[in-house]
Amino acid sequence: MDVLSIIGVILAFVAVLGGNFIEGGSIGALFNGPAGLIVIGGTLGAAVLQTSYENLRRAMDILPWVFRPPGIDLEGSVSKIINWSMTARKEGLLGLETLVDTETEYFSQKGLRLLVDGTEPDAIRRILEVDLYVTEQRNLRGARFFECMGGYSPTIGIIGAVMGLIHVMRNLADPSQLGSGIATAFVATIYGVGLANLLFLPVASKLKSIVQDQYQYNEMIIEGVIAIAEGENPRSIEMKLQGYLES
Repeated sequence: MDVLSIIGVILAFVAVLGGNFIEGGSIGALFNGPAGLIVIGGTLGAAVLQTSYENLRRAMDILPWVFRPPGIDLEGSVSKIINWSMTARKEGLLGLETLVDTETEYFSQKGLRLLVDGTEPDAIRRILEVDLYVTEQRNLRGARFFECMGGYSPTIGIIGAVMGLIHVMRNLADPSQLGSGIATAFVATIYGVGLANLLFLPVASKLKSIVQDQYQYNEMIIEGVIAIAEGENPRSIEMKLQGYLES
């Protein structure tokens, strides 16, 4: 569980709602059904319109990463790769065959299988880098869905504000209708800008950061597997991979 993400969400909304309350405003005044429908529905509709089904599904798949990111154990993986290299040095690459089925991580398992199959180092690099690139791009497209929502949300908020003002202008003769129209106008703007900057854009940035961490992690796996395939000394491999721990 990513505690910082939870703290960030709570702090952001508490600061806004708390500031409004301290200034004498009513928290209930910020809850407006029509404004929420316009901004949330309109933003979601616009984002879905410009997104393919595959990218939308990927966006939903990686959304939980904001609060529960996939575990990345760099130190443990370095130790694991060193153990692979020692096994390969003592028993040959075929000695790694027993480790293939016990490896639960997809990328590491694929690298091990290529080693056991006796694939040339250059071919291993090409195969794994294609996999690495495709995975990164798929995850980034998922993250961009929330980035798009952050871009559309303020504009939809302005649309909601204009619609509220139109409602006000059409009911100038009826004072009882003015309050709801003005409230919708201002609250829609708050929803649009607030959701974009307190939720959608931070979520997109968080997901991109996690994707980058995963990329670096898998890149380290590639370097370790290639080093084993080239027969490098375990100590040399360890020193090479230590650079990823310091980045």
